[in-house]
Amino acid sequence: MDNVTAVKKAHRGRAKEVLGRVAQNKGALAGGIVIVILIVISLSAGFFLDYDTQVIGQNVAERLQGPSLRHWFGTDEVGRDIFGRVMYGTRYSLSVGVAAVAIGLVLGVTLGAVAGYFGGTTENIIMRGVDILGAIPGILLAIVIVSVLGQSIMNLMLAIGITSVPQFVRITRAAVLTVKNEEYAEAAKTIGLSHRKIIFKHILPNCLSPIIVQTTLRMASAIISASGLSFLGLGVPAPEPEWGALLSAGRKYIREYSYMTVFPGLAIMITVLSLNLVGDGLRDALDPKLKK
Repeated sequence: MDNVTAVKKAHRGRAKEVLGRVAQNKGALAGGIVIVILIVISLSAGFFLDYDTQVIGQNVAERLQGPSLRHWFGTDEVGRDIFGRVMYGTRYSLSVGVAAVAIGLVLGVTLGAVAGYFGGTTENIIMRGVDILGAIPGILLAIVIVSVLGQSIMNLMLAIGITSVPQFVRITRAAVLTVKNEEYAEAAKTIGLSHRKIIFKHILPNCLSPIIVQTTLRMASAIISASGLSFLGLGVPAPEPEWGALLSAGRKYIREYSYMTVFPGLAIMITVLSLNLVGDGLRDALDPKLKK
């Protein structure tokens, strides 16, 4: 019990150290604050915005009005309030990013850990399959998956999640190869623990640093990919207010009513930039070479 307590205390101490280093990084701190604000917006949008009237409800009498006190971001071609749609779109974009990365994370980390731990034929089969999957451009693969399965938010998450698998497999395999021969792993094998317990209880917990960093960076890429697919008409179906769909709807009016694309574009840019800043901060905080 004392050993378990000591390990838990060491993990808590390590977590506090990492958080302290991230907090000292001004860019990562600013990005983290923005992400927290976006999460709050996505969770609370339904409380201060009426979805049927303010988000997807049409009011032709107020169509194509510029930004004003009544409509902060203006209105679109059917009179919908762009501010409400951008705010509500935060829920769609963040949920797609989180879910897609979660799918890629679970599949990629599992396959990468198995490949790195067992090696040999198992590793060759997994890595050659990953090489084939990685050879297909991510956006093209996502388009094919959505086209085959049909247009829906769940299929969009699945398509982007599958395109994230190769990156997680490679980074997890590389991390497992560096630690699988450490003394604690060998000791676990000696006392007869199963391969599953060795991988998930002793090896993977010591490979989390690069996986955590990759997760934040892939989430930014997932949001861009989701917006791209929605822009092409293959993502979140209309009239749902996903940011890429808002850009697509506003492109026809970009010359006369540029605000229709400016605000959704800014939302995508700020979110992706914030996630990248957090990812860079985590990378620096978790890099042992930067401890000194």
